[in-house]
Amino acid sequence: MKVIVTGASGMVGKGVLLECLDHTDITEVLSIGRNSLGITHPKLKELQHADFSEFDSVAEYLKGYDACYHCMGVSSANMKEEMYTKMTHQFSMALMRVLYKNNPQMTVTYVSGQGTDSSENGKSMWARVKGKTENDIINLGFKQAFAFRPGGIIPKRGVEPSSKLYRVLVNNLTWLLKAMKAMMPNSIVDTTQIGLAMIHITQNGYAQSIINPKDILELAK
Repeated sequence: MKVIVTGASGMVGKGVLLECLDHTDITEVLSIGRNSLGITHPKLKELQHADFSEFDSVAEYLKGYDACYHCMGVSSANMKEEMYTKMTHQFSMALMRVLYKNNPQMTVTYVSGQGTDSSENGKSMWARVKGKTENDIINLGFKQAFAFRPGGIIPKRGVEPSSKLYRVLVNNLTWLLKAMKAMMPNSIVDTTQIGLAMIHITQNGYAQSIINPKDILELAK
């Protein structure tokens, strides 16, 4: 398989990238980002692209792929709805429309989050925007499209959280996440499990489009 990973400079995206590079069924990984990852690997290609509001100018580089693991995202903290919508929904759909035009048979996974509002009408701004993004990607027409909604995430393999707040949480309260996982085993996942779940869902499909932590754990086996 040939796959695309977005957001590989972030915690989830880097975790997914590492699993893809290690997986024997994946022959090529294209990372899309504004800056180089600084990683050298025989399977890895990088597309540095400055303007995420359009991908038509780089469409030729996006042909012939079997899957896109769309892990790109920003925190909604201190961000107005217009800007958050632009960076979450508009940027995502600009990429997805070009991918669908070139690879309609591909599998797409979009990293959303627990609490996302599929109705798009709730009080929470970030949840509405994420819900619209989920809905529009799933309904675009790809062969397979899934919204991953992980809850608490434990970084593995030396991956560092990109969020300063989450980095402090992980560095100081990893014991709490592990305790929560022991008490609620189906509520906490790690970055390795997310990556494996994406690979396996591409290969085997799944009965539902919304993927919760319990589903991620099952798919990662």
